[in-house]
Amino acid sequence: MKIEKNSVVELDYKLMDLEGNVWESSKEGGPWLYLHGHGEVMPGLEAKLTGAAIGQKVKVELGPEEAYGPYEDDLKTEVPREAFADVENLNEGMRLAAESSDGVHAVMVREVRDDVVIIDANHPLAGKAVKVEVKVLSVRSATEEEVAHGHVHKDGACGH
Repeated sequence: MKIEKNSVVELDYKLMDLEGNVWESSKEGGPWLYLHGHGEVMPGLEAKLTGAAIGQKVKVELGPEEAYGPYEDDLKTEVPREAFADVENLNEGMRLAAESSDGVHAVMVREVRDDVVIIDANHPLAGKAVKVEVKVLSVRSATEEEVAHGHVHKDGACGH
């Protein structure tokens, strides 16, 4: 079976910056499982994977527009220090989960000042080109429920 829209795809992967520094890989977090054609992977990678089959390897260099998008200054926000539960242990570079009206998002602490903390909701690789190496481990047709929900259901359930 080849990868097409509404395929559930499992990948062995490695994400790197252009200097070859590994940012993520399946060695740490296990294979990457996603629903193809639903915006769950970088647009440039998804396009390159369309038509690929089990066992196929894809190596691609993607510009910012094909990867994590441009860096958006408006995703940097000043938050009062007292809004943080563990304010004494905040450090620049920390990754935190921030809750907003549209859900929970990963943010990075960019700066800690006396009265405010600057957080950044951009992906750390936003505005940068990346290299991605993948190997297709499995491909299957998504269930009707997975397609309707727009994501893979592990072990037959999604938890909504």
